[in-house]
Amino acid sequence: MHREELVALAAEHQRHLDSFAHHILVCAGLGCPGNEAIVAALRREIAERQLQDRVLLRKAGCMGLCALGPIVLIQPGEIAYQTVGPDDAAEIVASLDREPVARLRLPPDLPFFARQHKNVLALSGRIDPEDIRDYIAAGGYGALCTALATMRPVDVVRCIQESGLRGRGGAGYPTGLKWATVAKAPGNRKYLICNGDEGDPGAFMDRSILESTPHAVLEGMIIAAYAVGASQGYIYVRAEYPLAIKRLRLAIREAERRNLLGHAICGLGFDFTLQLRLGAGAFVCGEETALIESVEGRRGIPRPRPPYPAEKGLWACPTLINNVETYANIPPIVERGPAWFSALGTERSKGTKVFALTGKIRHAGLVEVPMGMSLREIIFDIGGGIPDGHAFKAVQTGGPSGGCIPAEFLDTPVSYESLNELGSIMGSGGMIVIDETSSMIDVVRYFMEFCLEESCGKCVPCRVGTAQVHRLLTLFLEHRATAADLAMLEALCDLMKHASLCGLGQSAPNPVLSTLRYFRQEYLDRIAPAEPATEEQP
Repeated sequence: MHREELVALAAEHQRHLDSFAHHILVCAGLGCPGNEAIVAALRREIAERQLQDRVLLRKAGCMGLCALGPIVLIQPGEIAYQTVGPDDAAEIVASLDREPVARLRLPPDLPFFARQHKNVLALSGRIDPEDIRDYIAAGGYGALCTALATMRPVDVVRCIQESGLRGRGGAGYPTGLKWATVAKAPGNRKYLICNGDEGDPGAFMDRSILESTPHAVLEGMIIAAYAVGASQGYIYVRAEYPLAIKRLRLAIREAERRNLLGHAICGLGFDFTLQLRLGAGAFVCGEETALIESVEGRRGIPRPRPPYPAEKGLWACPTLINNVETYANIPPIVERGPAWFSALGTERSKGTKVFALTGKIRHAGLVEVPMGMSLREIIFDIGGGIPDGHAFKAVQTGGPSGGCIPAEFLDTPVSYESLNELGSIMGSGGMIVIDETSSMIDVVRYFMEFCLEESCGKCVPCRVGTAQVHRLLTLFLEHRATAADLAMLEALCDLMKHASLCGLGQSAPNPVLSTLRYFRQEYLDRIAPAEPATEEQP
């Protein structure tokens, strides 16, 4: 498909969309159960009222406000309805030419939506993820055509470098620098991988992006492959994401059929093929070298580094690995230019970040905000604060590898550097809110149990350290710990942090260390009183 054909298809499909007086979009992500029944009920109502020529019913991706789902969006007018059920279908359809249904309507100025700045999520909930024409009509694959037709690979790499984009999967390594390393690596064969093995408890950012805008990820991957000289790519997704897998498979087939994947993409002489690989749910396979082992058909166990994947990765060839959100950022950067992206965020943390806001929070869901927005704004303005009259206690960022941040730092701007200074990490974007009813030791034991179960067991510091730290935390919870146990807990955490082979073991102590730093009194209060000394009998 040449650029002219892409433009023509976009115009044709837009005319089709414009021919309907009303659009009804139903959130069809995993976060809104029961949406199939809602779609069926709405379809019946539209048919019974003979409105098929005036009303277009579409499934859409995640609309973000999962706590109040299922969500239904009416266009034009941007009227959003919350907690919709099949029984509401008749009233919704009947209201299309009248006043909105007041009892279901979300306030149009709700801060959850008004305070966000959507880039990666701009089309989420606005297009049908199973129809490539919807994506193309919204400008999709335009950046790919621009890159292939007007930019050299080195120009694309430079564009990403100048944007300041950092990897959205964990440590925040500069994306452009990683791309440049792979592009310069010697060898005739290079590979590209999308890491969709999202395993953090409470995290669903990548899953929602794959379910809502799979073509955005594909487009970003194809642009990246062109930039670094890769001809074969893999998307690694955990098998527990059936809807994301279904839509990815459909997206790959549709892109191939439209000559946007495969041989001579866009008729411009660049070849790139893409395959899906399913993970078995091992958390350690989120670590890039363990992921490579899994793609190659072996057990997912981390490799020693160096050499790094950019030099010697998949089948010993230079390999570029980025996560889902990183690739989804690429098309708008290429389309709008690096200056647009770098104008967002902070000096060293550019752009926006998607967070899964969960835990003890009123408006749990998926949010996208500029880097530099404070934790207080995210939790209390966008998230609506703590329910049931309880007080905020801490927020845990970065999944089981992150730290717990107390109330005194709520005004901290969210960036890679600021979270690191507080003993936490950005991670892939999990943000779990904890209220006053929770024990911090209980919270960190949960994360340590997760790391203990997910450790591959290859290195002693992680295999033994996670077990021993979990044991010590249990002693504290049972009021059986001693002062010596507290000292041992700190020593073990330090050992794991500096001696483990991969990021799982190195970062597993973070929740414990952060609570020892900010909630130490909870540990001290659970130390068992010393036994009184008894006099020895002569």
